[in-house]
Amino acid sequence: MQIIPAIDIKDGHCVRLKQGDLQSATVFSEDPAAMAQHWLELGAPRLHLVDLNGAVAGKPRNELAIREVISVIGDEIPVQLGGGIRDLDTIERYLDDGVSFVIIGTAAVKNPGFLHDACSAFPGHIIVGLDARDGKVATDGWSKMTGHDVVDLARKFEDYGVEAIVYTDIGRDGMLTGVNVDATVKLARELKTPVIASGGIASLQDIHQLLPHAGDGIIGAIAGRALYEGKLDFKEALKAAKGE
Repeated sequence: MQIIPAIDIKDGHCVRLKQGDLQSATVFSEDPAAMAQHWLELGAPRLHLVDLNGAVAGKPRNELAIREVISVIGDEIPVQLGGGIRDLDTIERYLDDGVSFVIIGTAAVKNPGFLHDACSAFPGHIIVGLDARDGKVATDGWSKMTGHDVVDLARKFEDYGVEAIVYTDIGRDGMLTGVNVDATVKLARELKTPVIASGGIASLQDIHQLLPHAGDGIIGAIAGRALYEGKLDFKEALKAAKGE
């Protein structure tokens, strides 16, 4: 199982939010590219980037910072990116820049036809981000709840050929309350598509709780605030993920 450091970018800086609230942003670094280099040197198998301004605006807002991260990472490890991706031209531009996987969230829920087209045009490069609370999907930077059941929607997107699903429990994200293992495992067991756990990872205990379910299809866990605040030791997490 991969432990994937998150780099959330707001106004060109590396920040963390609580439950997606832009007003609660804590700046952890002025230089996202330097942060990417840091995780690369520590042995990160993959990076998770989010353009927070883009997610709110519905179009890219931090492309310069993202390009700087890519220039540091090169093709050493895959980079997955979400936030404000609403059209095929944006996907093509990011993939040309060197992004490995593009994460489509709100647009997938609101416009499934776009997701279908993206999977057809860029096979192997499209990940869906499903953010949920109590089993129901949220959109627009988590500001709007929908009536969609997360498992039903995930199955539909699986048929489109998505590469993976990033599942975030939005009640826990950035709160250091522990990942929602039950909900994540339930989703993974319903799908053939790999699931990446996100939201609330607080300590090594969360990694140990997820590990037994790698066989259910949970291929990774995204960690953010716990890493930046020193509550989760990244090297220890990598060791645990390798079963050491």
